[in-house]
Amino acid sequence: MPTNSECASQWVLGPGGLRSPTTRYPLLDTTALRALEHSCQATLPPHTLMERAGLALAQLALAYAPHAKTVWIACGRGNNGGDGLHAARHLQQWGKSPQVTLIDGSTPLPADAADALQQARQAGLQFVTSPPAAWNLAIDALCGAGLRQAPYGAVATQIQQLQAGHGQIISADLPSGLAGDTGLATGDCVRARATLGFLALQPGLFTGQGRDVCGDVWLNTLGTKYASEGAAWLGAPSNVPARAQNSHKGKFGDLAIVGGANGMAGAALLAATAGLHGGAGRVFLALLDPSSYNLALAREPAFMCRTVSDLDLATMAVVAGCGGGNAIATHLRHLIATAASLVLDADALNVLAAQPDMQKLLAQRPANTTAITPHPLEAARLLGCSTVEVQANRLGSARALASTLGCTVALKGSGSIVATPHATPWINTTGNPRLATGGTGDVLAGLVGAYLAQGLHSDHAARLAVYQHGLVADQWPADRSFSATQLAESLVPN
Repeated sequence: MPTNSECASQWVLGPGGLRSPTTRYPLLDTTALRALEHSCQATLPPHTLMERAGLALAQLALAYAPHAKTVWIACGRGNNGGDGLHAARHLQQWGKSPQVTLIDGSTPLPADAADALQQARQAGLQFVTSPPAAWNLAIDALCGAGLRQAPYGAVATQIQQLQAGHGQIISADLPSGLAGDTGLATGDCVRARATLGFLALQPGLFTGQGRDVCGDVWLNTLGTKYASEGAAWLGAPSNVPARAQNSHKGKFGDLAIVGGANGMAGAALLAATAGLHGGAGRVFLALLDPSSYNLALAREPAFMCRTVSDLDLATMAVVAGCGGGNAIATHLRHLIATAASLVLDADALNVLAAQPDMQKLLAQRPANTTAITPHPLEAARLLGCSTVEVQANRLGSARALASTLGCTVALKGSGSIVATPHATPWINTTGNPRLATGGTGDVLAGLVGAYLAQGLHSDHAARLAVYQHGLVADQWPADRSFSATQLAESLVPN
């Protein structure tokens, strides 16, 4: 039997971000999580995992609301509900008077949940047909990892009742209504104060709508061996190696920004500023509207202004497309064929989406040298689908793009995803709605380019840039205004 410390819940993600940035967590899809569960059950006495889960759930609920007077345990008819029944039994033993609702149904409960129900009845738990009029603490044990459609009927009604309350909500596995594989909620969904995952965590907790509804995220492995691989990774990326004291600008690479067509020089300047502050040794600016060069030099004398034809592309990291307009189409094929390393963003992605032959050319570039940074609409254009479809499966969309285009993909949004061919994707945990303002995407592209210029592979460069980009926004003082310019100027080379 494992000790209390072995069964302790780990706080994975809170308001300040990852609680242990040095820990890397494998995120399991539903199929893999079920397989892990069955494997663990085969080595333990019957019902052990559920009993441990119920204890962990009760402990966490009490930690968030130790003085709760009225406790509601909302149980579904799956194993998630069994976790809630065990939690209710423990809370009663600790002096609380939980009121339990159990969704009616004609199908029998799974074996573990049926055992939990029998123990709950023997313990004299109070079962009610409707939730208390007011409650201080609720445990959401309605729907778990097996959710396959939007909640309906009594389950949807109880989700609505949970949402209408004013107490703390602790969700078991997932907030009911959220799809664990995708982070999509197509109907009613619980917004939890905290979510406790069992055995392993799922990708949907950290991307799409997951970031908005999960609250603090905890993990309890229930005393079992931790999964070693998953559908995605969660954790902070490693930094750029520390710079030697005996260094010069030539050691940190050349970065070229190609963009800034008529009236859109600002986007290229933001990318260039991010590249400079992100540590590139030299930043070259190739504006597609040459009349804007005086503006660029007035803003930053360190920029080196060139025409595209003057750039030594074979030795450079290139960021193309920021403010590129239609003019970027003239240069894109040459950039794809020639640049030592390459980041495509914004208008370059729109040109790429319209020209399948250019996509094939991109896929032929050397491995680990190329990244694209689409938002969901740009990703949808590249995949030939709708934005809704991209957002319905962000992880799958990023993987599909990486496979098709043969490059690293940083799919922006809540829980940005970095995917690379033949590698496990990574989900970012930093960033907040401050980044939902014009120009922050240009800053991200420039930062990816800066890390490529310094010799990082595209996957590492994209992961580190996405993480640092979001971290600056997370650490931004609440009383200070925020803009893309300030974001770019606040980046610090690693």
